Amino acid sequence: MSSDGDGEMENQAELEEKTRLINQVLELQHTLEDLSSRVDAVKEENLKLKSENQVLGQYIENLMSASSVFQTTDTKSKRK
Repeated sequence: MSSDGDGEMENQAELEEKTRLINQVLELQHTLEDLSSRVDAVKEENLKLKSENQVLGQYIENLMSASSVFQTTDTKSKRK
């Protein structure tokens, strides 16, 4: 009978280990989902900021071309 008791304890320990591993896998899956969502959000924000930077860059270029301060002072090259 003592061998049956040992077997039951081994099965119980195996079951607990399996349960622990399953819980760990599930936790890691949730962590991966969270990280994946975060990466998507950061990519979206990055695209938005790139677009805003392009708009601002164009705006600055337009301001510079409209301002006489940034015009070239070399009038000889303009006449050619």
